[in-house]
Amino acid sequence: MTFNSKIVPCLWFDRQAEEAANFYTGIFPNSRITDVQNYPETENETFGDRAGQVLIVGFELEGQPFTALNGGPEFTFNESISFQVICDDQAEVDHYWEKLGAGGDPAAQQCSWLKDRYGVSWQIAPKRLLELITDADPDRARRALMSISDMKKIDLAAVEAAVG
Repeated sequence: MTFNSKIVPCLWFDRQAEEAANFYTGIFPNSRITDVQNYPETENETFGDRAGQVLIVGFELEGQPFTALNGGPEFTFNESISFQVICDDQAEVDHYWEKLGAGGDPAAQQCSWLKDRYGVSWQIAPKRLLELITDADPDRARRALMSISDMKKIDLAAVEAAVG
């Protein structure tokens, strides 16, 4: 496995690394699996039933490298880390919300955040929203921020209407 980036997020899975990497690369354009490494087959005493199974999967989403690791059930994902998907328009927001949220936890959806079927948290945010909540006019920024407080998936037209 080669690394062309200084920082590469590593996602820890129990046994779903390859499945998850295929799921993610199927959603984002310009994405691909770059490498698959297995646990050594001859190390049954060390790795038990994982010997010969997938250990790590290298993949890229929009050119950003990731590593997916089948490390075991000891650790799970939580909301303290999320990936932001910055979208050009409502159509992109709708696409990523639908695809990443499929099979995820609907109770974990709030204010552009969703949790996918593997427990990974994502923020699906249009560029325009980010511009509005950081507007130089503090009242416009406040209205933009308040407009999303009850949303799950961002409705950009509703945000624009709230800002005026």
